[in-house]
Amino acid sequence: MKVAYVFSTSGHTASYKLGEMILPQLEAGRHGVEVVGMMFFDDNNYVLRAGDPIGERLAKVAAAAGMLLMMCDRCALQRGLAEGEVGNCRVTNVVDAVQVGCFPDLYAALAGNPPDHVITL
Repeated sequence: MKVAYVFSTSGHTASYKLGEMILPQLEAGRHGVEVVGMMFFDDNNYVLRAGDPIGERLAKVAAAAGMLLMMCDRCALQRGLAEGEVGNCRVTNVVDAVQVGCFPDLYAALAGNPPDHVITL
């Protein structure tokens, strides 16, 4: 089974649920499903900053698994993690292979390897 995670809950959901639960399971190869992508909203984007321990670990797992990591463009711009304007921006000072975009970009990025389920946290 393939899943995609959407980290949308206010606060630091990614730092706890991803950092303390999901990521250790992915690193140990015992998560139980194939994670094809993760989309980050609001302050959850901060875990993808370059040098963040969770983000650096996640980037390694994502690279090995071919997993999509994407930040909401509007959220990334508001937090200084992207430059440009909504709909036409690029990430800055984030871990390797992070993309930035909105829902149409997410759909396009996952089209070649679509999830069976999307889990929102």
